[in-house]
Amino acid sequence: MRDCFFYLADKNMKFSFEGFLTRPDFYKKLGCGPFAFDPQQDAKVAAGDNDPGLCKRGHELLRLYQATHHHAVVVLDAQWDGSPGKEKIAERLYDNIIRTGWPEGSFQVIVIDPELENWIWQQHDDIARNLQFANRYELMADPDLIAAWPTGQDKPTFPKEIFEKLLRKKQIQRSSVLYKQITSQIPVRGCRDPAFLSLVETLQRWFPVEPEGTGGDGK
Repeated sequence: MRDCFFYLADKNMKFSFEGFLTRPDFYKKLGCGPFAFDPQQDAKVAAGDNDPGLCKRGHELLRLYQATHHHAVVVLDAQWDGSPGKEKIAERLYDNIIRTGWPEGSFQVIVIDPELENWIWQQHDDIARNLQFANRYELMADPDLIAAWPTGQDKPTFPKEIFEKLLRKKQIQRSSVLYKQITSQIPVRGCRDPAFLSLVETLQRWFPVEPEGTGGDGK
């Protein structure tokens, strides 16, 4: 049995998870113990379904992985046409997954409100450089970002819209590879989004850090 399976709403989300979870020391950044992650075996996109389909059929899609993985995480955005809202999405998926036989506590539903880009936005030089700004100060001085990111607010009001607007302004092609590049660089401590913190807490619970002297050869 493998450690953990991630069912993700779209390709941008999958590449974002790959960018972070393929770092050599990703588990240390999360504050958890090590666990195996192979993008081919441990992550899948809800191809053709995206957020609405994953909300509706995520339990059916995840059923197969009961036989291959100890744990599972389903991740999708809260904002999409016809969305019932973060709480109802999470409740519906949780109840349905339980009915398919996944034991309580062995899986987690993560609903990002409003969307994935909320995890990406940080006042950090790595974000700035990927958006072709010299540094974080030049990025934060951009008038479009100033309008979208009210003073005192942790994230822009509409994170996806301003992200795409700056890509167009800088003539950068929006691609899943760009998401992977960003998440392979940005620090974990800069993201205080509740959904991200829930994911981190879950992984810490499933894969706790072993006290020194208790792992490996037992010495």
